Parts: sequence; C-alpha cells; structure tokens
Amino acid sequence: MTGPRPMTIACASLLLGCTLSANAALIDRGSGLIFDSDRNLTWLQDANAGAGSQYDDGFSTTDGFMTWASAVAWAANLSYGGYDDWRLPATLVSDNTCAIAGPSFGTNCTGSELGHMYYTELGGTVHDPLGPHAAPGPGPFVNLQGDGYWSGTVFDSTNAYVLNFGFSGAQAADNKTLGYYAWAVRDGDVTVVPAPSTAWLLATALLAGVRRARRLARVR
Repeated sequence: MTGPRPMTIACASLLLGCTLSANAALIDRGSGLIFDSDRNLTWLQDANAGAGSQYDDGFSTTDGFMTWASAVAWAANLSYGGYDDWRLPATLVSDNTCAIAGPSFGTNCTGSELGHMYYTELGGTVHDPLGPHAAPGPGPFVNLQGDGYWSGTVFDSTNAYVLNFGFSGAQAADNKTLGYYAWAVRDGDVTVVPAPSTAWLLATALLAGVRRARRLARVR
C-alpha cells in the first residue's frame, strides 16, 4: 500500500480548498462516493462492492458474504476513486448509547460508525430492516443488504463486532469465521484540496523573487 492518493479537484471559488455543503450530512460526491459530514467519513456508495471479489468466501463466491479476515483484507487492499486507504467501519468500545448494558451490545448504538449510519443518517429504527429497501436506496446508497455488516473492531481473539442492517438494527460480536457483509469507508472527504506545505510556499516565494529580479535587470 502506498497511502492515500487524493484526486485532483478544481475549485473556482477557493485557492486552497473547497467548501462543503451544510444542507445534508450525506453528500453524494459522485463516482460512487458518499461523504458523511457528521463523521468526516467517505463511504462507498455500493454497500456490497466486495461481492464476487477474490475475498468473497461466504455461502457463494458472488453473494458478498465474507469471513472477518477476508473482509478486513478486502477493504485494506481496495483501490477506488483514487484512494487506497479504505477500511472497515469502526465500533466504539464501551458505547454508552446502546439501549442495553454490555460491551457495546444492543440497539441504538449510534456511537459506532455503522450504528451512526443506520440510525442517524438513514433513519433506521429497531426492527426496521433497511436492507430490503436497497433499490435504489436507502438514502444515496445501493445494494445495502438486510443482514449483518462487519466492523473492523475486534471484541476478543475469536470475535469481532457486527451490526445487523436487517431485522433488528442490533450491534453485537460474532465469530470471525462466520460470513457477513463488508462495507468500505475511509477517513476524510474526497474533494478537499490539501493546503500547500510551508516548503512549497517558501519555494514559490523565492521563485517569484528571482523572476522579479530578472525583470528589473532587463529594464536597466
């Protein structure tokens, strides 16, 4: 892996960056990328993009079900939209937003990235299966499955966190060898143009000074 390769975006109004829309938390950036301005995360628009990949080792080779190790590897090796720093969503350990006591288990677990997406962004409720409404949504997404999605956060040596986008909207931990879906996410937006480094600014100023001196020398 070579780290993030940000796309070049032209901004007519700003030299060093682009302003973000404040009208909605989920912003369609195009090219299959959705930005969550609440969490400063970019999600794949296709919530089952790993289906049919070499990592698809669930019930079939085309359904998108993966073991936890395969899901982690799929996200880590994904290159999409000019970026290769994708990962699985994270779970907040000791999440006190969950409806029942326990180690981040239960419903309404909005502290995790998957839980925030389910309850806050997509308006899911307990026992409201979002997955079956995946054509063409819900929200700006496609292929959202009515089953569990792996988190990249482990519970212990044999289990990792899962959030059910099907019947319950519940978060719990399950055995890493079982099959669940994988949804890739990355930190940050895809339209922000990085500010120039101090070295770049200094070099630009020196170059401008050299050009100016040459112009003055010519007029003399």
